[in-house]
Amino acid sequence: MMKPGDEALMRPANPIDGGVRIGHVHLKVANLDRALGFYCGVLGFALTQRYGDRAAFVAAGGYHHHIGLNTWESLNGAPPARGSTGLFHLAVLYPTRAALADALRRLISAGIPLDGASNHGVSEALYLRDPDQNGVELYWDRPEAAWPRTADGHLNMVTEPLDLRDLLQA
Repeated sequence: MMKPGDEALMRPANPIDGGVRIGHVHLKVANLDRALGFYCGVLGFALTQRYGDRAAFVAAGGYHHHIGLNTWESLNGAPPARGSTGLFHLAVLYPTRAALADALRRLISAGIPLDGASNHGVSEALYLRDPDQNGVELYWDRPEAAWPRTADGHLNMVTEPLDLRDLLQA
């Protein structure tokens, strides 16, 4: 729901370049090998570089890195307490619904539980936690022409349950 004043935020006087993208995320982890087991072993990212036992970079499709993992400030550490600020989740965008279905099959095979699964109208998303309790969203975007809109043309995203059985058929 929009609040008074949001209209100005939707059309800033000096907008950022429309080609800007989030390039990568760098996570503090307690155990590097355990984190690599999840991001490479379960999700299927490839290890692109390792810095000894303290840091590593993983990617998809030959990119230099999408996710950095390090123990520089967090070796054997505990996750942040609930109620504290920080990263809510990182989001991994899959190119197709079938690729997201493959990710779900990988999670099921590895016994990784989901925190949730949502149909947002613009996308379908799986929510889970990595071994360090970092939030992870795995999702695919519907084509923009299929995004739900209000009568005046604004996005009308929703949060509805995602049919996982239907997703697995993709």
